[in-house]
Amino acid sequence: MNMPASGNLPLIQLKTERRSNHPWIFQKMVEKPVNKPKPGSIVDIVDREGQFAGRGFYNGHSRIALRVLTGDPDEAVDEAFFARKIGTAIALRREVLKLDAVTDACRLIHSEGDGLSGLVVDRFANTLVIEFFSAGMFRQRDLIKRILLEHFPGADTYAFAEDHVQKQESFDLSHPPTPKPTVIHEHGVAFHAAPGSKHKTGFFADQRDNRLLLAQWCQGKSVLDLCCNSGGFGIHAKTIGGASEVTGIDLDEEILEIAERNARLNKVKIKFIQADIFSWLRDVAASPDKKFDVVILDPAKMTRDREQVIPALKKYLDMNKLALGAVKPGGIFLTCSCTGLVSEEQFLDMLRRAAFYANRSVQVLKVTGAGADHPWLAHVPESRYLKAAFCRVE
Repeated sequence: MNMPASGNLPLIQLKTERRSNHPWIFQKMVEKPVNKPKPGSIVDIVDREGQFAGRGFYNGHSRIALRVLTGDPDEAVDEAFFARKIGTAIALRREVLKLDAVTDACRLIHSEGDGLSGLVVDRFANTLVIEFFSAGMFRQRDLIKRILLEHFPGADTYAFAEDHVQKQESFDLSHPPTPKPTVIHEHGVAFHAAPGSKHKTGFFADQRDNRLLLAQWCQGKSVLDLCCNSGGFGIHAKTIGGASEVTGIDLDEEILEIAERNARLNKVKIKFIQADIFSWLRDVAASPDKKFDVVILDPAKMTRDREQVIPALKKYLDMNKLALGAVKPGGIFLTCSCTGLVSEEQFLDMLRRAAFYANRSVQVLKVTGAGADHPWLAHVPESRYLKAAFCRVE
């Protein structure tokens, strides 16, 4: 067996050759070690012939048994490694994308997209929200926090992991007290963000570029923001776009309170309605007077389960068919999906069918995704979760 340079690390052997550079290696591809390392341990990985195949986190309890962090046998996964990776990710946002010029809210680390599988960090003004998706990153939490604070001295930090992740990855993160709500800005528009609340942040930075793009079609127009959440699209449409009127619909009363506060923060008048969009849109379909020049549909994630992708697409189809009925002829329709398991091809095919059933002609103007602060590697398409289709409807 050809041992890698760091022979002091636990060794995990694959059942086959390493035929991919994808950072995830699933349990079925891994030989069970005699002495199983603790979840999140850093290990060396060899293929069935004993050739070095990578170095990363091991978790015998997770479906993703191995998260490869480097394929270089001479690169140690240590404090210097994390400092280098985190520093590179932050430099991309600051020096290449120059996001500080337009916003103080962005994604600083996008998991696999920044070579740090299982870690997401969002910045909301002076608050850094650290989210763990793997036991390995959770075990490095103190180091990660220390490095982040070197780049953002004096920042508040809030670390969390969703319950289903903690269960799947076998770690326990007791949530600290939530930080104080803060106000963030993008393109001169202000929003409340409340990390640690029911809605994680009450704000989604991934749609920043799409909000600005949509605003260019809103001058003097009537705008309908479906699943409006905290009002991001509608408030941009009013403040930057100059919309004549904006209506926001959401079922969640708590998030609508934040949306109302955001509208007041920007001194704009928006009509927010608590309603189920299905029943509300059926009323619109029955009335020819209730049509809008611009309609946005940006629902929450539909599923995390591959077995539920088809039912999720059916729900997307139903809501898009109804939403298309609310668009005036010649109007603009923006439809989005943040369900990563639904591919862009599947999403656009759903849109085609929705247009057919709604008896509308849909001209696709542009298909986008999350902002550049959510990068994805060419060999890891899973990081590319957001789809946004800008359309003209006849």
